[in-house]
Amino acid sequence: MRNNFTQLPLYLLCCLSLWIFFLEMARSQNTTIPVKVGVVLDMDTWLGKMGLSCITMALSDFYASHGHYKTRLVLEIRDSKRDVVGAAAAALDLLQNEEVQAIIGPASSMQANFVIGLGDKAHVPIISFSATSPSLSSLRSQYFVRATLNDSAQVPSIRAIVQAFGWRQVVLIYLDNEYGNGVIPYLTDALQEIDTRISYRSVIHPLATDDQILKELYKLMTMPTRVFIVHMFTPIGPRLFARANEIGMMEEGYVWILTDGLTDILSTLDPSVIDSMQGVLGVKPHVPRSKELESFKIRWKREIQQEDPTNESFELNIFGLWAYDAASGLAMAVEKLGATNFSFQKSNISRNSTDLDTVGVSLIGPNLLQSLLNTRFRGLSGDFQIVNRQLHSSAFQVVNVIGKGEREVGFWTPENGTVRKLDSTSKPNLGTIVWPGESPSVPKGWVFPTKLRIGVPVGQGYSEFVKVTRDPSSNTTEVTGFSVAVFDAAMAALPHVVPYEYIPFEGPDGNEAGDYDDLIYQVYLRKYDAVVGDTTILANRSLYVDFTLPYTDSGVSMVVPIIDKRKKNAWVFLKPLTWDLWVTSSCFFVFIGFVIWVLEHRVNKDFRGPRSHQVGTIFWFSFSTLVFTQKERIVSNLARIVMIIWFFVVLILTQSYTASLTSRLTVQQLNPTITDINELIKKGEPVGCPNDSFVGEFLIESMKFDESKLVKYESPEELDELFSKGGIAAAFDEIPYLKIFLAKYCSKYTAVGPTYKFDGFGFVFPKGSPLVADVSREVLNVTEGAKMLQFEKAWFGKTPSCPVLTSSVSSNSNCLNSFWGLFLIAGVASFVAVIICITTFLYENRDTLINLNPPSSIWGKIKAMTTRFDDKDLRSHTFRKSDQLPDKQHQGHGCTYGLASYTNCPPSPSSLLIPTHNNFAFFCEQGTPSSGHVDPVSPNRPMHPHLLFEYELANINHEQTRCHAPRPAPRA
Repeated sequence: MRNNFTQLPLYLLCCLSLWIFFLEMARSQNTTIPVKVGVVLDMDTWLGKMGLSCITMALSDFYASHGHYKTRLVLEIRDSKRDVVGAAAAALDLLQNEEVQAIIGPASSMQANFVIGLGDKAHVPIISFSATSPSLSSLRSQYFVRATLNDSAQVPSIRAIVQAFGWRQVVLIYLDNEYGNGVIPYLTDALQEIDTRISYRSVIHPLATDDQILKELYKLMTMPTRVFIVHMFTPIGPRLFARANEIGMMEEGYVWILTDGLTDILSTLDPSVIDSMQGVLGVKPHVPRSKELESFKIRWKREIQQEDPTNESFELNIFGLWAYDAASGLAMAVEKLGATNFSFQKSNISRNSTDLDTVGVSLIGPNLLQSLLNTRFRGLSGDFQIVNRQLHSSAFQVVNVIGKGEREVGFWTPENGTVRKLDSTSKPNLGTIVWPGESPSVPKGWVFPTKLRIGVPVGQGYSEFVKVTRDPSSNTTEVTGFSVAVFDAAMAALPHVVPYEYIPFEGPDGNEAGDYDDLIYQVYLRKYDAVVGDTTILANRSLYVDFTLPYTDSGVSMVVPIIDKRKKNAWVFLKPLTWDLWVTSSCFFVFIGFVIWVLEHRVNKDFRGPRSHQVGTIFWFSFSTLVFTQKERIVSNLARIVMIIWFFVVLILTQSYTASLTSRLTVQQLNPTITDINELIKKGEPVGCPNDSFVGEFLIESMKFDESKLVKYESPEELDELFSKGGIAAAFDEIPYLKIFLAKYCSKYTAVGPTYKFDGFGFVFPKGSPLVADVSREVLNVTEGAKMLQFEKAWFGKTPSCPVLTSSVSSNSNCLNSFWGLFLIAGVASFVAVIICITTFLYENRDTLINLNPPSSIWGKIKAMTTRFDDKDLRSHTFRKSDQLPDKQHQGHGCTYGLASYTNCPPSPSSLLIPTHNNFAFFCEQGTPSSGHVDPVSPNRPMHPHLLFEYELANINHEQTRCHAPRPAPRA
């Protein structure tokens, strides 16, 4: 009893706490602020029912976990009844009568297009979790928030799949409504970025019957493209695949790619529909797994079954998760605003006002919109983040329909592209895919129901490229040639077999049915599937057809006759050197001779003697170095240095002269008759061009040739005949043809002038043909390999050895520009040597020159120095032995005899002390060898140079003593 009494206060305390808790709960419920939010959905559709249930559960879960929040969203539900007008009417009713602060919905993009305008007028956010059309973004509505992914967000993942398997053509199949048309421009641009062409667009009405669907599918079967991208939703999408499976379009070779409109609901489709979709690929937004998501799925399914126990096919999809997250995000955004004025500002109503004019303006709308845009959280579908007023996309999942459902084969992310695992760093790839028809191999994406019809030209011109041979006995046609060989090799190298046959482009009479433009136009008209031959790639032709990469050289050039300009005349020996080189060489020969004379005159007796003899020695010595036959010795070191350099110059000059002269006398000087195209145009010369070719049009329009001056030819033989008869001065043709022509007549003609760029020969296919890329790739392999050489040798033969042409622009004569460096070196060396020689001479005679008595004028000094320079340098080693004087007695006798013989009176003292030039000559002739002077006072020794120099100067400044002057008395 006592224990019960002691527990009584504790019991009362617990009761009091519970009473206070329930009281506060009741008070909190009474103080919450209700915020009206409209919901506009198609209630008789599965999307509407699922969306509403998810929205209701989202608010219930949100406020259950956030009971202390001050705001509560109150749903005002309206049925849009699958009608755009019904959706607009429902939204208008919510804005006018209920004054909702936001509207969740509508379900479709077409309905949203009408409702968005009402939201902008009332400043009320329109939040859609299922309107995915990209066209809604173009409205640039401020109050439209897309709480779902834009359909264009999945385009990069589809492009990555197409690019990964190398498909070059696809067919788009989509609904003819807002949903279907919205994504097509984005798909088109994305596929063009990877050079994939949309060959056909199959537009199907949302209410199309099965017969209409079958008719469209049969049309697709007749086309070569086998890659289909389907952008649809239920119920027409499953009906399309059921009909495609019936007519055999789910067999091997076909490719079907689904957008998320059908991929998201694969789990809800009937098993019979899944059976008809085996091998289909699909993309859908990736939803990360979480405990919250699994728990919600269980609770949601339990609640749906309670509402409709008879329906067991209901499945939750991504739109339900987006509806859940949209409601949760809106509740968060409203709570951030707190206790504020959730009311409308009424508009002024006049007598002529309509219902739209009665719609008020939400006072809290702009703030609510901004709060919603800034809301971020982790929802059931992943990260909830609004970027550019739409849900931010992260990754897409790639699935493959196999067996009873879908199987994950990879992911696509903006950072890594297609990957096998989402969080791996593996190479971009996908898992194993089972294609339609249970084929493990990747379909090539196109097929030709019959053989390709390959058109070939028929002509009698250059048969080396295409040659059509008919067998009358068997009525068969054989097509051969260089172009055919290259095409056959390229087609044989393709990874898949493509049957084809050659069909000559000829008329009923067996002749050609038109020119090359006509032949190529047949591909545009779908009469031929391709053209093989010597077809040139031109810009105007590429407007109608596609060309492969060229397999020959490109360009147009000119061919002209060649002549031998070798001149055989008496003056040919002057041609190896130009006139300026002849003049310079002659001047340098004389200059070098003079330099050697200056350096050798005072020390070498070979360069002395009478003036005429010395002049002759200068010319003889210099020009004899041409053949290195000079006999004069060189004793001066300076002269030797000059001669070494000069011998090198002469060697180079003579060798170049010999080589050039030999070439002129022995080698053919072949030159083209014409080198300038403008010369042809000015003179109005006739020129040749091939018949049925673009070259003639090019000469007229681009080169401005007179059309009357163009002479057409059909074959190389006809072109040679035109040249031989003088009918044309030159001919223009494409380089591949000129190679064949010159291979036959290389001794008579040559290609000259600039090459005008064109793209060469290529194979022709229809616009957007998937074969263009594959054949071009194989053409490159053929042209870069050894097969190309085999084909050229087989069809063009071995190129004969042709004479080498000489340039008619540059001269073969050696010019001064090639040798001026050698002349410069020789000239500088010679000039330096002369300066050193003169400087040394003046230095040795400096004392005498300064101490002249009496002083002489400048001209007198120069004359005296010149006279002194003309004498021997007796100090040189060359005169030490050969120029020694005789004995005193003999010399004195000679001098006495000389004086008595050549004078009538004895010489005056001045004549003895100051000898004249004649006296020196007398001494030289009588008493000494051929050069030098002796002291008249001491005849037995040579006169000192300084003393002799003073004598000479004194002799110049005074007159000689007359011969009849009185003889001085003899000494005792």
